[in-house]
Amino acid sequence: MRHRLWQVAMLLLGAMLLGTVGLSVGSWYGGRGAVPLSANRPQEVAAELLPGSEPIGGVSVRGYRYGVFLAADDFGSAYTEFHYGYRPDCTLSEQLRGNAVARGWQEVHRVPGEACDGWRAEADGLLVTLTHRASGSTLRVAPAAPDRFLAVTLVGALLGAAAGAALFWLVARRRPPIRRLVYTLVVVALLPGAVFTWSDLLADGFAEPVWPIWRSFAGLLVPLSLVLLLVLLLVAWIVLTRTQKPAPATEAAAVPGTSSGAGTGG
Repeated sequence: MRHRLWQVAMLLLGAMLLGTVGLSVGSWYGGRGAVPLSANRPQEVAAELLPGSEPIGGVSVRGYRYGVFLAADDFGSAYTEFHYGYRPDCTLSEQLRGNAVARGWQEVHRVPGEACDGWRAEADGLLVTLTHRASGSTLRVAPAAPDRFLAVTLVGALLGAAAGAALFWLVARRRPPIRRLVYTLVVVALLPGAVFTWSDLLADGFAEPVWPIWRSFAGLLVPLSLVLLLVLLLVAWIVLTRTQKPAPATEAAAVPGTSSGAGTGG
């Protein structure tokens, strides 16, 4: 019973690890083709949705995450934020919602906030989000996710989970040294990236790309995995040579003064 539970746990572990890799690859491929954010477009959008409201400052972030430079058409590669005041201005919410609906913006949804609720709207490949915090109101303009993003991400996660479960199922049928070798390699290579990926997803969802995590880890994990593979192969070879060493042959020792013939009569 315990052996079967261990096998099930390993199958789930393999599905989770490779499923996370598939999810990241799917989010990268599905996020390709996002509308690049031009230099003047964010200002035009802010003036269109919040006319007459002047921001006190702003910031533009472009194409860099976990040490990886993102392409201009990668989803999540850039955004621009405008800050309005030093305290929340809840009147901006109704102004943005009304202008977005009047100008034909789609996917207009309420965004729960601390001081008051904000709004989110999408049009022409751009996603606009207004939020209110104690430090002020913020308008973010960023490329929207392509239509296929969620579908491709889900397909990648399912394919990765299926591949991971199949791999660990095949490995479970092998001899213990090989089984331990593969389990150790896969867990050491993939577990750190999986932990960072799910930490990001729990914090930001898909608002920020997670695939750069694996690109940044690749330069460290590949040589580390190779070194670990060599060490484990050496250990497995030593164990196998010891277990397969023939036992010394035993011979029956002859007892002096005895013979196999019949005794002599007197």
